[in-house]
Amino acid sequence: MVFLNKKSGFTLIEIMIVVVILGMLLSIAIPSYFKTRKTAYAKTCSSNLRLIEGAKQIWGVENGKKPTDVPTEADLIGPNLYLKVMPVCPAGGIYSFNSIGEYPTCSITEHTFGN
Repeated sequence: MVFLNKKSGFTLIEIMIVVVILGMLLSIAIPSYFKTRKTAYAKTCSSNLRLIEGAKQIWGVENGKKPTDVPTEADLIGPNLYLKVMPVCPAGGIYSFNSIGEYPTCSITEHTFGN
């Protein structure tokens, strides 16, 4: 009887090389993912602020309001009003309507109307 000494599998060096390569790929991918997500949140929030601004302006014109008048959520949001539902900041910020003469704002400072 002849026994062949045939080993199958990966050596420790091969496994270590694969782990190092995966680590390098993740070190590049993860920061890029978080940066992209942060940018997407800011753009979505900016879009929401534009919706709120448009609703404020229409409300102001239709109701003869002055630039210093501040609408409430009940004035703008409802099934038969200017916005069906209150927009939500994807990063958890809170929106302030402000007066008609001012842009609405988000509590997260990086999220601005002009993004």
